[in-house]
Amino acid sequence: MIGRHRLRILVIAPLRFPIAQPHAGGLESAVWSEVHALRHRGHDVTLIAVRGSDFIRAGSAFDVPPLSWPQGSSPTDQSYPPSYEERSVPALERALDEVARSAGRYDVISNHCLHPLPLQRAPRLGVPMVTTLHTPVDDDFVSAHRAAEGRGSVFLSVSEHTRRSWARAGVPSRLLANGVDPASWVAGAGGDGLVWFGRVVPEKSPHLAVAAARLAGRPLTLAGRIGDREYADQVLFPLLGDDVDYVGPLAPAELVRLVGSSAVALGTPSWAEPFGLVAPESLMCGTPVVSFAVGGVPEIAARSVGMSLVRPGDVEAMAVEAEELIATERTDPTFRARVRASAVHEFSLSSRVAVLEDHLLARARGVVPISDELTA
Repeated sequence: MIGRHRLRILVIAPLRFPIAQPHAGGLESAVWSEVHALRHRGHDVTLIAVRGSDFIRAGSAFDVPPLSWPQGSSPTDQSYPPSYEERSVPALERALDEVARSAGRYDVISNHCLHPLPLQRAPRLGVPMVTTLHTPVDDDFVSAHRAAEGRGSVFLSVSEHTRRSWARAGVPSRLLANGVDPASWVAGAGGDGLVWFGRVVPEKSPHLAVAAARLAGRPLTLAGRIGDREYADQVLFPLLGDDVDYVGPLAPAELVRLVGSSAVALGTPSWAEPFGLVAPESLMCGTPVVSFAVGGVPEIAARSVGMSLVRPGDVEAMAVEAEELIATERTDPTFRARVRASAVHEFSLSSRVAVLEDHLLARARGVVPISDELTA
């Protein structure tokens, strides 16, 4: 039975990391927040995810084995070990078999998996699907969409940049940006130092944050999980010193305190970031942001108070912009409050989930949205 205030939702998570705190990355954080918020709003939410995730029962049909890396290999966020195709994907296949056998238990699927298998199975599961596009275009996703011939998933994109990219590949979607919980990302008093947080990987380029901080003459704290050990050991860690500290992955409350007690957050993506949760999370704390203008990041800045953009890789400009934001804060006692208020208005998780509910309800009722234009 479909009720306006109580949907039976199956969420399919990515298969790389558990959906649990502290979050392995922005994607895991977004999925965790969605499940938590939907449950809080009264929906019956079931999760398919990697073992160790919150919200699932260990040993159940929806408990996917974790990745297992061969002895002597170095795990990275840019590749998968053989166990992904040998164990994880077959476990997902079995979970989807279970869904198909008990399709009447679910009204709709919210799919965040980065493997095309759920899209390939969508026409035969017996449960309508909504897939959120979090990444650059994936050819296997495109092929799965075409093969479904209108009987598969409908799509949401986390940014206009992402929507346009997928539209050019023939996959139409609706825009629904990620959201941040204001009750978790609370206001902070600021401070004198700079902060960078996220996955420690080459495409996030924290070494460029170090360069910008030193040009600005300010201390920098780096926080986050190491997603590429070789990059961390050979590129980032040699730069650490009295003025640059790496504190590792932090529990959510600890990370919020760090960000809220910082003067400015630095964003240094070296790839076309589809969205970039770091910016709205920082802004929600009242902490202004300087970021490279890549991917979907400029869309966040356009909707925000206290966020400056510089050309990709321009650490000199980043240092200058950081000092200008700090000067603004020093002369305007309302600045941090305005930064937070703008972020709460534009990127509140509750607002995002309310719109998501409408999409899920429409899909559950068999409504297929009119396709957005397929070109930019």
